[in-house]
Amino acid sequence: EAVVSTQSTGGSVGFHGDVLTLTKMMDARLKQYLHTHGKEMPCEAIAQMLSTTLYYRRFFPYYTYNMVAGLDKQGKGCVFSYDPVGSYERESYRASGSASAIIQPLLDNQIGFKNQSNVDTSIPMTRERVRDLVRDIFAAASERDIYTGDEVEIAIIDKNGIETVRYPLRSD
Repeated sequence: EAVVSTQSTGGSVGFHGDVLTLTKMMDARLKQYLHTHGKEMPCEAIAQMLSTTLYYRRFFPYYTYNMVAGLDKQGKGCVFSYDPVGSYERESYRASGSASAIIQPLLDNQIGFKNQSNVDTSIPMTRERVRDLVRDIFAAASERDIYTGDEVEIAIIDKNGIETVRYPLRSD
């Protein structure tokens, strides 16, 4: 994970060398924007910049799968997910990485309320509820996917900035 601004963060999985190269390039371009304009780049602009950066390398793409998450100009949460050549989509939630096939259906069910009947969607998704849900989903994924690490780092983004919390997943 790389914190890219006070209200946006990004994550990449894949070949570590490409992740490092892409992260360094994005960091340099974000610093250049900050010095040129005197303000941080908005989340939507970061999403577009990453898309064009990935598309530029479309004939020899970075072996990375990326996400950008943050707050848009209206203060609403947003997640952008990418394919390796820069096509991207704005979503409410998304899983990526080796355990994504395990995590995404759980997110669809618990956050998107898909494949449920008679569900009460009026119960608010509080910060604590979402944090606990994400922790539990990753704990379940770490038991089934050997490539999922021993710790989950959750970035909680709001108008006051980014709060990062870490939880151990397994201790074997």
